[in-house]
Amino acid sequence: MKLRFDTNTGWLIGGVMVLLVIASLIGWILSRRPGSPAYQATIANLNARTRAWWIMVAVFLGALLTGGIGSVVLFGLMSFFALREFITMTPTRPGDHRTLFWLFFIVTPIQYWLVATGWYGLFSIFIPVYVFLCIPLRSAIAGDCEHFLERTAKIQWALMVCVYCVSHAPALLTLPIPGYEGQNGKLLFYLVLVAQLSDVFQYVWGKTLGRHKIAPHVSPNKTWEGFLGGIATATALGAGLWWATPFTPWQSAGMSLAITLMGFAGGLVMSAIKRDRGVKDYGSMIEGHGGVMDRIDSLCFAAPVFFHLTRYYFTP
Repeated sequence: MKLRFDTNTGWLIGGVMVLLVIASLIGWILSRRPGSPAYQATIANLNARTRAWWIMVAVFLGALLTGGIGSVVLFGLMSFFALREFITMTPTRPGDHRTLFWLFFIVTPIQYWLVATGWYGLFSIFIPVYVFLCIPLRSAIAGDCEHFLERTAKIQWALMVCVYCVSHAPALLTLPIPGYEGQNGKLLFYLVLVAQLSDVFQYVWGKTLGRHKIAPHVSPNKTWEGFLGGIATATALGAGLWWATPFTPWQSAGMSLAITLMGFAGGLVMSAIKRDRGVKDYGSMIEGHGGVMDRIDSLCFAAPVFFHLTRYYFTP
């Protein structure tokens, strides 16, 4: 899992730094302007998000600089904390505690070890086949049958979305793409950049032009104007970054569209779960962003789809 840093990588990193500098400057200027309490609250939230982005980008780049293993560890930790946030919102019983111990401290590390070793055959079926069968068995042995099906389904779904789906992001580093050897770090960068900028652009377009809500009872801030503007902008940006990928410009546009659409789907589904549980955020670990799950909800759906599209069309 060796990664090679070249001029294109430098351009990607430099571009992100420029965007953060511009965002910080705009946020500072807007904070100096007088306005209503609602306006000041919005700007304060924007600046908190920007500060958090500086930290998250620094951590992500530091992980990539380790040569690949750091990225696996980083996403493994993200899965661990996302799973913790998800399970905290989901009522469990004493009969589930040993099952949860296995998920956090055995299943999750094994899944990411399979990613690190590039063992695709087992990585792709370990959780959805073997662990899927073991979870209800372990809970059944505990002898607690109250709401058994409901509890087991919630635990299995949490593991699938927080660990299995997210683990496909660092798994991009293991793909043997002809002519792209050692450059897979840029592919991971591309996925994260397009997915996260799609969220940002949807937020900006929605705040600027948003009028018609998509699912007001699920996510009141998501509008058709924000959705269409954000998807179009992020897709165009992704198409423009084709030079950092193994894709042609049109292929890059298609991949970016898939990432942004699945990212939107992930965000909407995760919002529905929050509404069901009666909470605004999954946690408060990241200032301005809520919890880890709030930040990676788009990757949960986008990562596996992008991984398998790339593997199917661009590897031998």
